[in-house]
Amino acid sequence: MEEKKKFDFNALIGFILIGGIILYMLNTNQSDATDNDENKQTTEETDFSTSENTTETSADTTNFEEQIAEKSVADSTILAQKQKELGAFAYSAGLPSAKEETTTIENDLLRIKVNNKGGDVEEVTLKKINSSKDSLPVKIITDDNASLYLDLLTTDNRRLNTKNLYFEPTLTQNGDNSMLSMKLKVSEDQYLEYIYTLKPDDYMMDFSIRSQGLSNVLNHAEPVKLNWELKAYRDGKSISYENRYTESVWQYEGKKTKSQQASKTKENDSKDISWIAYRQHFFSSILLNDSSFEEGRIQSENLVKDEDVDTVFTKSFASTFPLQLKSGELNENMNLYYGPSDYKTLKSYDKNLDEIVPMGWGIFGWINKYIFIPVLGILMKSLPAGIAIIILTIIVKILMSPVQYKQFLSQAKMKVLRPELDEINEKYKDNQMKRQKETMELNRKAGVNPASGCLVGLIQMPIFIALFRLFPSVFDLRHKSFLWAEDLSSYDVIAELPFNIPFYGAHISLFPLLASAAIFVYMMLNTNTQNMPQQPGMPNMKYIMYISPLFMLFFFNSYPSGLSVYYLTSNLISIGIVLVIKNFILDEDKIHNKIQENKKKPKKQNRFQRKMQEMMEEAERQKNLKN
Repeated sequence: MEEKKKFDFNALIGFILIGGIILYMLNTNQSDATDNDENKQTTEETDFSTSENTTETSADTTNFEEQIAEKSVADSTILAQKQKELGAFAYSAGLPSAKEETTTIENDLLRIKVNNKGGDVEEVTLKKINSSKDSLPVKIITDDNASLYLDLLTTDNRRLNTKNLYFEPTLTQNGDNSMLSMKLKVSEDQYLEYIYTLKPDDYMMDFSIRSQGLSNVLNHAEPVKLNWELKAYRDGKSISYENRYTESVWQYEGKKTKSQQASKTKENDSKDISWIAYRQHFFSSILLNDSSFEEGRIQSENLVKDEDVDTVFTKSFASTFPLQLKSGELNENMNLYYGPSDYKTLKSYDKNLDEIVPMGWGIFGWINKYIFIPVLGILMKSLPAGIAIIILTIIVKILMSPVQYKQFLSQAKMKVLRPELDEINEKYKDNQMKRQKETMELNRKAGVNPASGCLVGLIQMPIFIALFRLFPSVFDLRHKSFLWAEDLSSYDVIAELPFNIPFYGAHISLFPLLASAAIFVYMMLNTNTQNMPQQPGMPNMKYIMYISPLFMLFFFNSYPSGLSVYYLTSNLISIGIVLVIKNFILDEDKIHNKIQENKKKPKKQNRFQRKMQEMMEEAERQKNLKN
């Protein structure tokens, strides 16, 4: 039986939905096609731009890779070059410390900076002492004016200089002491080491050079050479004056000392050197060795070519010392001093360092060290420096007063005898031998010794020379003012000249001017030159009276004003003493009567007088025979 077909309503709905979807899709595709036509060009441009960026990125990547490759090649080349140049010490060049950085150690007196490069002291500041130039703390070492380094010969015959190698710093605190270790490494267990140890309140620093594990690195064929160099900075007003007191001083063969005052380049070789000092007038850098250097070469060069031209440095110093290897290693215990050239400070170390300060030799140094420095030090503890100098002058004049009195008495006697001496000179003016004989006989009978005045002057001469050496070297006078003088360790200035006067300078100092005037007045009163007869063979005192003050005026114009203060005070006191003695103590009539009484008394000649008389009589007899 054939099945009857029925209408399927669900199928109809399905077809309608499918048709709607197809119509919707056709409409959407037409809209997308239109949008695509409008944006076709933009899309093409975008694609082109993207292509360009991709190309550039690709190029940059290529360049960066090339740069990395080039840098790698360069680093490899540098590393290979360092390996070739430094050998075993190339290890230190690859450490993080292989750069120019400084490590600071300090106490209350010093601030010391040590550079990784060379492991050497780069800067030394004296924290409590100000410079004469800018009133800032003095820097003895700064701006590469000094270096301490070793010259090494390695087993592979490389000559290396530690000045160009990098050390690794390690700063530690050992109680109150600051200790800085600087290691130049061959490996972590093999190195050359500098050890700096700074104690509190001390200008002296311990310094050691040691090595570990380098017996197969250092060549034993020759010693390691220690080099120490320094250029002395100028700090004072006068170049010539400061340069005069800038020198190298060293101790050798026990306690012998030697100095090198260079006007030109000089070299000295010495044995058994226990210390060497580079003195910059008022400041010193000193290297000491506990066991002494077996030998050393010391050089100095004067850097002041023209004293009228302002210069930064006065002298250049250099010294070289061989260091012997012991069992293939270095082990040297030394010290470094950076501080004032102060006699008391240097004396306190008990290493004969006070010889660095130029106090004079023999009796002159003895007077300064054991009389003037202690007395002046005591006075300056409670008095201003200028007043202390005046009090010191008064003390010296009191101590010398008996000697000066004898000098004045001898001069008074000579003045009383002057008429008789004039008579002898006139009577025997054509016979020098007879004139001298009669003059000696008159002096003998009168009890007058013409040489006594000269002897008194000779007694005072050591004091004059001692003071002349003292004042330029007393550190305590530095920056101490008095009246118009700003610094008693340097010259005072009341006027600057627009030109330079040879041997005088380009300034006028008032204290030397006043001291010269006082000397002139003193000599005029003391010698009575206008009435004194000219003795044959003796210098004319009239000329000396004018020359001496003029000499002082020129010579002292650039010297410390403290020295001129002393001589001004000394001569003012002497003028007062002369006036008092002449007007109130010495009576010429009494002296004349006493001389006449002495002439009547029989005088016994001593051996010297007899010998002199016999010689004069024999000379006169020979002259008569010849005639």
